[in-house]
Formats: sequence, C-alpha cells, structure tokens
Amino acid sequence: MKSFIAALLLCLWSGIAQADLPETTLTIGGHKLVAEVASNDAQRSTGLMHRRMLPENRGMLFIFQDVAMHGMWMMNTFVPLSVAFLDREGTIINIEDMQPQTQNSHTAAKPAKYALEMNLGWFAKRGIKPGAKVEGLEKAGAAR
Repeated sequence: MKSFIAALLLCLWSGIAQADLPETTLTIGGHKLVAEVASNDAQRSTGLMHRRMLPENRGMLFIFQDVAMHGMWMMNTFVPLSVAFLDREGTIINIEDMQPQTQNSHTAAKPAKYALEMNLGWFAKRGIKPGAKVEGLEKAGAAR
C-alpha cells in the first residue's frame, strides 16, 4: 500500500511540475514541436526528471543565462533522450543521445545558449543535423 501511495504522489508531483512550465512552439526544418520552457535554475535542474514518457513532438527547451559549455545528464530521468545544443542564434551545434538514469555528462561542442531535449532519435528520424536552425526561440522568453 505504501508503494502505491508513493507512486501516486510521484505521478501527481510530475503532473504539477509539468503544468507549471510555459510552453512554446518551435520549428526545425519544417518540423513543428511543442517545448516546455525551463528558464530558471530550479526548472533547469529538474528538467524532465521523474517523467515516465514524453509524447511525440514534445520536448523541453533549456534557456541558459550565459553562453557557455553547458552539459546535461540523465539522473532520475526515465525516458531516453536526444539533446541538441544551440548557439544564441538558434543554430544546432551538436546533438547527443542520452540513456536513462545515467550520470554521464553530455556537453555542447561549442558555447551554447540553449539545449533542446526530445525523445531519443527524434532529430535523426527527421534528418535534423548540426547546422540546422531552430525557429521560434524569440517567443520562449529569457533565462531568469
């Protein structure tokens, strides 16, 4: 019974965390997606942790305060993801595949302003590679 209650609380907490984040629509090479926006330290630290699934064409956009060599990891993240690191103009620098519940650091190949996490293989399935431009970032707001 305790494990059932704990699982229920985790599901409720995950739903509340998702509902608190603003969303924005982005386009890459004609492919539209909806991204939750993580623009402050707490949101960026939590990211997609504790989620059991991520719908197709949905992801999370991380907006960093500084352009730097940002890195991502998958601690407490159950969904396999691909992350695209973007420069301040929205051009994809590099894309890294990440496995669930690992602490391996996946970093930008050059200083980045944004990171976009999607389901594992989302970018590859659509032929999206480094150099592609992400459109709509200006509507996502600024880092806080």
